[in-house]
Amino acid sequence: MDQIAVLKQLKSSPDGLTVTEAAQRLSQDGPNLLPESQTRGPLKRFFAQCHNVLIYVLLAAALITAILGHWIDTGVIIGVVIINAIIGFIQEGKAEDALRAIKKMLSSQALVLRDNKRITVPAEDLVVGDIVFLQSGDKVPADCRLLKTKSLQIQESALTGESVPVEKGSDPVVEDAVLGDRNSMVFSSTLVTYGQGVGVVVATAADTEIGHISTLLSQVETLTTPLLRQMADFGRLLTGIIIIIATLTLIFGVMVHGNSVSDMFLAAVGLAVAAIPEGLPAIMTITLAIGVQRMAKRQAIIRLLPAVETLGAITVICTDKTGTLTRNEMTVTNIATAGGGLFDITGVGYDPHGDFLFEDSEIDFGNHPVLTELTRSALLCNDAVLKKDNADWVLQGDPTEGALLTLGLKAGLNLAFEHETWPRTDIIPFESQHQFMATLHHDHTGQGVSYIKGAPERIFSMCDSHRVGIHDEAIDLAYWHSQMEVMARRGQRVLAIACKKSPAEHHDLTFTDIEQGLTLLGIVGMIDPPREEAIIAVKQCQSAGIKVKMITGDHAVTAIAIGKQMDIGDGKNALTGHDIQAMTDEELQQVVN
Repeated sequence: MDQIAVLKQLKSSPDGLTVTEAAQRLSQDGPNLLPESQTRGPLKRFFAQCHNVLIYVLLAAALITAILGHWIDTGVIIGVVIINAIIGFIQEGKAEDALRAIKKMLSSQALVLRDNKRITVPAEDLVVGDIVFLQSGDKVPADCRLLKTKSLQIQESALTGESVPVEKGSDPVVEDAVLGDRNSMVFSSTLVTYGQGVGVVVATAADTEIGHISTLLSQVETLTTPLLRQMADFGRLLTGIIIIIATLTLIFGVMVHGNSVSDMFLAAVGLAVAAIPEGLPAIMTITLAIGVQRMAKRQAIIRLLPAVETLGAITVICTDKTGTLTRNEMTVTNIATAGGGLFDITGVGYDPHGDFLFEDSEIDFGNHPVLTELTRSALLCNDAVLKKDNADWVLQGDPTEGALLTLGLKAGLNLAFEHETWPRTDIIPFESQHQFMATLHHDHTGQGVSYIKGAPERIFSMCDSHRVGIHDEAIDLAYWHSQMEVMARRGQRVLAIACKKSPAEHHDLTFTDIEQGLTLLGIVGMIDPPREEAIIAVKQCQSAGIKVKMITGDHAVTAIAIGKQMDIGDGKNALTGHDIQAMTDEELQQVVN
């Protein structure tokens, strides 16, 4: 749907709503807040820990021993019950605090247009039809249809699993486009990483995509774990046996031995109390608590103590991809050059350690001068910053540029030396309209060179030659398209890098300077690589008979490539959202199994 139709349907305009209209819609639709799930208060949560047949039996035993004046037994039993409740109460409280984190994902402020004036309002006051302004660093406050954009990029990994920021535009997309392909939409809780945009709010609160997730989480059906079912059955059976034996003891003592009813009643009660396993609930609770604490040390949150027992009965694990199976750190894994073929680059993430391989053998950069030039351009035509924080490398900037910066460092280039040798003179920053970034550099002898990186098709159209060794030859587009296809089949994002010499007196870089006559240095393929520990974990699960399924909002070809590297699936097929929606439950179960 185009912008005019959207505004008409939402009864809005490019000038925004009036303050009166916004107030009316806010009163009608409610605030832009995720609905609070109904949680139990502290007191109710504490007493819920005693909702167990064995605990009821212990409480009954405590009451009877108190009536009989056995205060030590009463104190021990009550102590066991209280300790059991405290352990469960504390653990459940920690888990609920962690689960509330999703409520903090909404933006706190929004810049909107009301009465044709830009004003800042609390994000909770946004209503459908509001015109919202977005810029780099903002958290999107509601689901919006974009009206205008300028180089707008959004980090949507929380919703789609896409590792790199997504370029957005205002052009309509097909009606049934999957979430990751709705390029004319921005979604609540996602982050603006670059550029600017103007959009109209189409959904707030629970109607947003993040709101749908929150609603689904709150509707998850609570199941009784096998251990609790077995303990409940055991408690009922034990209670029935104890009552029967105590009753038979009472009858036998009175009818056979002629004892008084009062004496035999006390004897039957004492027998019943002695038969109750007072330590069983405490032992079970402490054992489960130890398991929960061990899981917590491995960054796994378990809300209810008995749930830890179900981990031993798992047959299928459904896992997210981005940041769970993968590092959420873009990494260059392949480089293609003219005449040099396809090179493999080892190492993952932003750690600048790795090797350049050709046919599984480490290369000598002296024999591949074009690789030196390509990695230097990746280093210099770059605004990202890598810093070492203890043992980790932390990126400041765009993930794609972080991958290229890491590539240059892996090639053995010294960042400070290269910047000093080839200081930057001018820049054309990346914008989605022209799909490339260019920088101009001069060495201390006055020699100039422009480095350009961007979308392959755009860069190819600007090149008339490619570099082979130290010489330039006419560009062979068929060769480069074949190399792109190889990288695409591996689920890689492809970027082209080119250069052009500049005269010493040329210090201002314009579009005219680089629109033609470039020399293509090569193309690089990058991907968010699997975690080594995740690969090991998947193998361990499979060896234990546990099936692992990957769920992601990323594109199917990327999912297949990652799945193949991790031995998840057959490396050929993936189910998309459209595929699943077209299936019946029986068909889906058959395909998944």
